[in-house]
Amino acid sequence: MRSYPRNSPEAAARIVALVLIADGHVCRSEIDALNQLDAPRELGLDPDGLPRIVQTLCEDLLMGDPGSGSMLGSVDDGALASLMAEVDEPVLQRKVLRLAVGVAQGDRHLAEGETLVLEAARRHWGISGDEGSRLAALARAA
Repeated sequence: MRSYPRNSPEAAARIVALVLIADGHVCRSEIDALNQLDAPRELGLDPDGLPRIVQTLCEDLLMGDPGSGSMLGSVDDGALASLMAEVDEPVLQRKVLRLAVGVAQGDRHLAEGETLVLEAARRHWGISGDEGSRLAALARAA
């Protein structure tokens, strides 16, 4: 999987994109959630930047494990740690987590893959308190 400069808009957007595709499909309500949250602007991307990041991520994931039939087939703990390490600025981490939770809530269903990515972010970034509690509540509601 390609890497992006540390704390770049692309590195941050890729984590949000991973949550977006983690359940195997992207639905209109999730896209609406991204638009409502003004995710591209929040992440410092051009308006068409997020779709490019999603496409690039999908290409990278499919090349990593082309036979699994799952987008997350090649994403193990090491890969998640690597992705999370590219965002190490605490304010940006919280912004990414807020946007990722918003996307996960977009379809009113928290899939196992979404939980996996959100929990990895919380764990790797050492986020607890309100954000950690919100993640736990989100997981219980699913």
